[in-house]
Amino acid sequence: MAPFLKRLWKLKNAFVIVLTPLLLLPLPLLIQTKEARCGYVIALMAVYWCTEAMPLAVTALLPAVLFPMLGVLESGKVCMQYLKDTNMLFLGGLMVAVAVEHWNLHKRIALRVLLVVGVRPALLMLGFMVTTAFLSMWISNTATTAMMVPIAQAVLEQLDSSEAEADQLEIDNGQMNSGYEPNEKPAKSEEAKDRPGNGHVMSIEEGEGLAEERRQIRKEKYVNLSKGMSLSVCYAASIGGTATLTGTTPNLILKGQIDELFPANGDVVNFATWFGFAFPNMMLMLVLAWFWLQFMFMGFNFKETFGCGGQVSEKDRKASQVIKDELKKLGSMTFAEGGILTVFVLLVVLWFTREPGFMPGWATVLFNKDGKQFVTDGTVAIFMALVLFVIPSKLPSCFCSGGGREGEESQKIKAPKALLDWDTVHQKMPWNILLLLGGGFALAKGSEASGLSVWLGHELAPLQSIPPAAIAVLLCLLVATFTECSSNVATTTLFLPILASMAQEIELHPLYIMLPCTLCASLAFMLPVATPPNAIVFSYGNLKVVDMAKTGFMLNIIGVLSITLALNTWGTVIFQLDTFPSWANTTRGPP
Repeated sequence: MAPFLKRLWKLKNAFVIVLTPLLLLPLPLLIQTKEARCGYVIALMAVYWCTEAMPLAVTALLPAVLFPMLGVLESGKVCMQYLKDTNMLFLGGLMVAVAVEHWNLHKRIALRVLLVVGVRPALLMLGFMVTTAFLSMWISNTATTAMMVPIAQAVLEQLDSSEAEADQLEIDNGQMNSGYEPNEKPAKSEEAKDRPGNGHVMSIEEGEGLAEERRQIRKEKYVNLSKGMSLSVCYAASIGGTATLTGTTPNLILKGQIDELFPANGDVVNFATWFGFAFPNMMLMLVLAWFWLQFMFMGFNFKETFGCGGQVSEKDRKASQVIKDELKKLGSMTFAEGGILTVFVLLVVLWFTREPGFMPGWATVLFNKDGKQFVTDGTVAIFMALVLFVIPSKLPSCFCSGGGREGEESQKIKAPKALLDWDTVHQKMPWNILLLLGGGFALAKGSEASGLSVWLGHELAPLQSIPPAAIAVLLCLLVATFTECSSNVATTTLFLPILASMAQEIELHPLYIMLPCTLCASLAFMLPVATPPNAIVFSYGNLKVVDMAKTGFMLNIIGVLSITLALNTWGTVIFQLDTFPSWANTTRGPP
């Protein structure tokens, strides 16, 4: 029986792919309306996305086939959703991120920051979290985690090794260890007189017993430290991605859905407004996560954490040397790294100043006239990405000092490669995300054209009697739970059109519920399979599922509370969330 069940389990994806359309088929057959046919497609995609029976990007292509065949939307209108302005913003931003990774600029930044914060365990954890979060704002969470975890493990191994050497030396010399001690110190007892430093000469057996005792204490301490450090990296990667519009895919899905469902929104969500709302929230969540991880795995000892009155120990110096050695391997900063850094900084500055909100931006003054958005964040991203294909990766030889060899070598001068080439982009670009974005926009367009979104809005009208803050909290908890077992892209794609319809029906600012739910889709902290960063740290073997579950559960609660605070304070000021905007006050019905 067991082998038969195993074979069935291996074929589960095939069963889901075949049986789901058949089981859902009564919906369009019994209710022969355009809304029901659109609902059939959405329900089918929801099952495929949640079970991952087919690749997520392949599932995202279903609207291009099913909407025209079911008479929901014409093929031309569906296909136009797969490459919109938001997709170009994603493409341009990711090209710059690929260039940063290609030239190892992100690793240089990470190592520099770690040298500044030092290697005391709690501050080291904070340094890893800040560095990981910052990098995840610009490059993929997966790449950031994959780079940071080995560095963290190497530093911890050096700290452990150095402390072991110090313990052995103290036992041999009969001196007390003045270095880092575990937080739970053993109480003084009669045995203290037999320990080194009390004028008592230990026997070999006593020395071995003391060495074993310290080894067990040190092992327990560094097991917990390793767990905490690993979790701090993957959690910081997820938290950091929420701070910028291009940091993680759900943010871009929100931007695309708002522009699709509310075309007259006046570019309410752009890089500057998103950063103004999400960055302070990210910093708050990061600090709270640091305190929680300290409590779970290290305890609170402010003297040890901040080094009050202490001297730098030998083990700290050796751990710092590990980071210095890694930095030394990178060599001095190259012309290519300088070029990438310049382009990156210029991109961020142009994003911030395009439409800052409190004053006219350069795009408004130069291009965006008569209320039309000619230049968007996507335009800037693509322009700076194109620049990377033009700037050389090293200075041409004609600009170098003229003391080189002449003759035959001068005839072999070749133009240097650009900062970015298409082979690198083709290899490292996550093309599947473009299809996922397009699939989400196609679903939103189909829901609007079929009248399904209006029907859902009417059904959710009774929620108008519930306070808006309570609605936001309940939806945040729902999304945070749902995203633990489903991809954050699928979660936001399925929820946002429904939330937009509900907000219109109860006359609530759409962003009041769409914004927090988008951020909560990134709060997948409890399971190893929830996000790629979680899976990466779990693969190192020092974590159990229960470690991640009990730590992540509280972090989910912290995240929801932090986002709720941000929403009802500075978020309300930035987006005027306490009013129902005119651009959302549209009367729509089924066509």
